[in-house]
Amino acid sequence: MTLSYDFVTPGRIVFGWGRRREIGQHACQIGRRAWIVCGSNTIARRGLLHEIRDLLHDDMVESVELLRLTHEPEVADVDLAVEQVTDAGVAEGDFLLAIGGGAAIDLAKAVAAMATNQQSSTVKDFLEGVGRGLTLDADPLPVVAMPTTAGAGAEATRNAVISSYDPPFKKSLRDDRLMPRLALVDPEMTVSVPPKITAASGMDAITQLIESYISLKAQPIPQAFAMQGLRLAVPSIVEAVRNPNSRPARERMAHAALLSGMALANSGLGLAHGVAPALGVHCRVPHGVACAVMLPAALRVNRLERERELAIIARQIIRVDPAASDRTAVDRLIEQIEILSREIGIPGRLSELGVKSRHIPAIVAGSRGSSMSGNPVAVADDQLAEILEGML
Repeated sequence: MTLSYDFVTPGRIVFGWGRRREIGQHACQIGRRAWIVCGSNTIARRGLLHEIRDLLHDDMVESVELLRLTHEPEVADVDLAVEQVTDAGVAEGDFLLAIGGGAAIDLAKAVAAMATNQQSSTVKDFLEGVGRGLTLDADPLPVVAMPTTAGAGAEATRNAVISSYDPPFKKSLRDDRLMPRLALVDPEMTVSVPPKITAASGMDAITQLIESYISLKAQPIPQAFAMQGLRLAVPSIVEAVRNPNSRPARERMAHAALLSGMALANSGLGLAHGVAPALGVHCRVPHGVACAVMLPAALRVNRLERERELAIIARQIIRVDPAASDRTAVDRLIEQIEILSREIGIPGRLSELGVKSRHIPAIVAGSRGSSMSGNPVAVADDQLAEILEGML
């Protein structure tokens, strides 16, 4: 067998319960002024933001709160934050510190890129397929990611997903240099996340792990990470949702999310993640929920082309009769994914999320991004429309 691949990861990963308290000693090796993107007001109310700023101060790192983000990042959010940074003057030793979920981390990456690349006043011109096709000439500012949810794995990816609702699109700014310099993953930071967000973000991670394992671009190291992540996440997500204070469940979900980020960054995704952005911008469906709802359909579409791989996953993460055929194992896998989603409150049909027949042409048109290109089976527009109609 001939292998040839690249593998990109964060510059350093610091993982463990309570290890947020080490942020100062790590950050001071990266820079001297942290522009902070905070993922929600809850982080501030819990005192977490204040704690981290104090820790930075103790190690002689200045911190400036840039903004608090309560939604998925939009073009206007990036442009406004970049204006604030550049008006203050970008200096040597500046870096972005994201404290929050995937939205905050993606926003920080985009600001880090735009702060040093002034070919345009809007990030839209750098996004895939919607702007002027500009690329990053200068290195972005370093990014430090401290995730507070266990889902997107953005602390270990090399793109920033940015949305717009007028016109509607959800596209990536992509560059290897957007990979965070430091990913500090403290599962304790996820304890106060509400059950609905725990469920949606956890299913996002599970979807990423499965799709990267069977992707057209699948590679051996990411596949190993994906399998390990599935062994952690599938048995733990229900406990994390029902018992938010469960340290073992939170640790396993946080580690699975980190692995899912590294897997997708190096192997790509597939149909579920191809459709999810369009569901977000056209019907305001939260990303993790969209991925969870689409996952069983994606598995059915790809099962014949990837039956062996899906059967391997099934036998690793659920109980399957050792004598069962691969076909039966895949049947069981799809069934268990649907049961798992129901147990944690994920809707089973698109109509439950407000999706109507009139939305489907726009959703189909908006599903032709990078993620769909990794799907093992080519799905034509009319086929995708039929799949979506059947899910209403």
